[in-house]
Amino acid sequence: MPARAFWRVFIFSAFVSVTTLSFAQSARLLIIHADDFGMSHTVNRAISESLEKGWVTSASILVPCPWFPEVARWAKAHPDADLGIHLALNSEWNDFRWGPVRSKDKVPSLLDGQGYLPLDTPEVREHAKIPEVETELRAQIERAQAFGIHISHLDAHMGTAVSTPDLLNVFLRMGHAYHLPELLVRPSPGQMASGVNPPAEEILVDQVMEMEPGVDAAHWLEWYEKTLAPLKPGVYQLIVHLAYDDDEMRGATWDHPDWGAAWRQQDLNMVKSAEFQKFLKDQGFVLVTWKELAKAMVKR
Repeated sequence: MPARAFWRVFIFSAFVSVTTLSFAQSARLLIIHADDFGMSHTVNRAISESLEKGWVTSASILVPCPWFPEVARWAKAHPDADLGIHLALNSEWNDFRWGPVRSKDKVPSLLDGQGYLPLDTPEVREHAKIPEVETELRAQIERAQAFGIHISHLDAHMGTAVSTPDLLNVFLRMGHAYHLPELLVRPSPGQMASGVNPPAEEILVDQVMEMEPGVDAAHWLEWYEKTLAPLKPGVYQLIVHLAYDDDEMRGATWDHPDWGAAWRQQDLNMVKSAEFQKFLKDQGFVLVTWKELAKAMVKR
C-alpha cells in the first residue's frame, strides 16, 4: 500500500462473536494478515516464510501482479494456507506497474493513459464503469481458482473496491457469488465517499489496524504493542506489509518510503521478533484465520 492510500484504521461492528467461534467470551482473537502477496519475489519470500513459520496467520493475493504464478505454486504446496484475494483496481508504484487480468479491450475504463490500472483511487472512482469493474474482479477471483488456490476471503487493495456505494455493491456481489467472506469497513466521516455503508450483518471483525506513516523505526514494535494491548474481547485483524529491503523492493518503491522497502523489512522484523511473539503470548491473544471466521459465518 503506497503513501497515497487513503484508509488507515477502521472500526467495525461485530457480527461473528468470540463465542460463535467456540472461544471464551473473554478471548481476543487476532488475524495477523499480510497484504500484497504476489506483488514481487521479495514480497513473496517474506510472506511465504511468515505463513510457514506462523508469524502471520493469513495473506491476500494481488492476482494481476507479475509474481502471481509463484504464489500459486507455493499455494499448491501449502493447501491449508489461509489465502484471500486482494481485489485490485490500482497499480500504485510509479516504476512498477501492472494491468488488468481481463483483456484490456474488455475493461477500457479501468486503464490509465499508459494502459495500466490507475495509480490512485480517485482516478478509478472517476472513470471506472461498474460493469467493467465486475468483469475484472470476477476475472481475478476465477484466475486464482483456475490456478488451484483455495480462497479463504476477499479484501480490497487500497480500499478502492469499496470506496463508493456502486463499487461497494460490486464487492458485495463478489462475496455472495463465490460464497466468500469479505473484509468490510464501516468508514469514519471524510474517509470514504458519501453513502458507503456496508451491511452490518456481513461485517465479521471488530476492528482493523495497520501502521500509519510517521512512526520512527526505533518505535515500530512499541506502536504495535500500544495499539494491540488496550483491545477488549473480540475479533481483530492486524494488517502488515512484508518484504525484504533488497534491490528488487527498493527499485519498485524508490519514491515511496511509506509502505516501501524499508517499511516492509521493519514489519517483517517485527512479526518475527521474539519480543512481539512474547507480547502476543503474554497478552493472551488467540491467533485465528479467515477460514475460521468463514466457518463461524456458516454457523450463524
